[in-house]
Amino acid sequence: MQDEKQNFKRELGLMDATLLVVGSMIGSGIFIVSADITRNVGSAGWLILIWIVSALITMTAAVSYGELSSMFPQAGGQYVYLKEAYNKLIAFLYGWSFFAVIQTGTIAAVGVAFSKFAAYLIPAFSENNFLIETDSFKLSAAQLVSIATIIILTYINSRGVKNGKIIQKIFTITKIASLFGLIIFGLILAAKSDIWNANWTNAWTAQSFNKETNLWTEVGGYALLSAIAASMVGSLFSSDAWNGVTFISGEIKNPERNVGLSLFLGTLIVSIIYILANLMYLAVMPLQEIAFAPSDRVAVVASEHIFGATGTIIIAIMIMISTFGCNNGLIMAGSRVYYTMAKDGLFFKKAANLNNASVPGWGLWIQCIWASALCLTGKYGDLLDFVMIIVIIFYILTIYGIFILRKKMPDAERPYKAFAYPFLPALYIIVASAICVMLLIDRTSTCGWGVLIMLAGIPIYYLTKGKEV
Repeated sequence: MQDEKQNFKRELGLMDATLLVVGSMIGSGIFIVSADITRNVGSAGWLILIWIVSALITMTAAVSYGELSSMFPQAGGQYVYLKEAYNKLIAFLYGWSFFAVIQTGTIAAVGVAFSKFAAYLIPAFSENNFLIETDSFKLSAAQLVSIATIIILTYINSRGVKNGKIIQKIFTITKIASLFGLIIFGLILAAKSDIWNANWTNAWTAQSFNKETNLWTEVGGYALLSAIAASMVGSLFSSDAWNGVTFISGEIKNPERNVGLSLFLGTLIVSIIYILANLMYLAVMPLQEIAFAPSDRVAVVASEHIFGATGTIIIAIMIMISTFGCNNGLIMAGSRVYYTMAKDGLFFKKAANLNNASVPGWGLWIQCIWASALCLTGKYGDLLDFVMIIVIIFYILTIYGIFILRKKMPDAERPYKAFAYPFLPALYIIVASAICVMLLIDRTSTCGWGVLIMLAGIPIYYLTKGKEV
């Protein structure tokens, strides 16, 4: 901790931390995933309820993390909490999963989302424009554009936390203003009472669309719970990455107060935006259009209703701003986890060094290389299918860690205590565990791989433990 104080510069205030939370959470999900949710549950009531429940789950986790962040206000965040509550093995499994797929896979996917929508403005950037094409390998212009954005943002962040802070502030404020603008214009210019009323007729009659039969089937009981769990993969993923601010606690002023407060404020702002955006969708277009928006781009269809032919361009620019700012936050935060792991001898030794700008430059670049490699594989979409199960498992373990640390360190200073402890943390653990169980039962082929990737870290831990890598 002393070494950290000598090296990291505490240059981020409450507003910077809150904008990091908001900017990292809002990527491309809110513009897309409502289509899949609607196909799973087929009604306005369940669509909005899923977003509300996802918001409550996210905010419950965030305010619970406030206690941990106030106890351990240092770089590494969730990795540190798991190490203190459990042991180095559990912390390593998180760090291993974080580097292998969670953070780098998300960076790759967000980068590709940027390039896909950039192709609306510059068709040459299309994912269908293959620069190299062989039987075993294809390289598209979209992949190169996504890699270029990752490299640019990595370079900016390697020059110091101030540079990353400026990018985050500009792009996050712009995306918040753009989203509120889209919601307001949608409700003023394109909302139609007949569409709204039709969407809310039979609002709680859940239906699921069967791709094989092309028919809607009414669902209830366990089938409905399964559909909700499947839907929440998208809504929770869209609401993820809020914990990134805990990774850079070593660079936040008064972290004992500001990290927890930024988690609450950031998740609250995003939750309000997400729920309002979906209410706007329901006011502007029929459920069928939401469910079957081309390539699931619900916001594009909504924007065309609002702004006409120019709507596509407006949304393309909005998503480019959103994803660029999102990746800046992800890239900035991720390297701090590798830094802390390396300090513990559980990652490449060079990742433990700070560069002349007082940031983990080596960790930033190794993250950049692996995220770029994931872009090249073309498998980033598959990665995201099973990333969420790992993320939820470690959220559960981390929040349960609050109970462990209350017993293990009863006299430790806690400037902030988990809200409504033990009720809310316990409720989160129960709900999140139920979601995990249903996902493992119904999506074994994808979520099972996620669990296997996490468990693959066990032999790696024992092979590298105590060695310099």
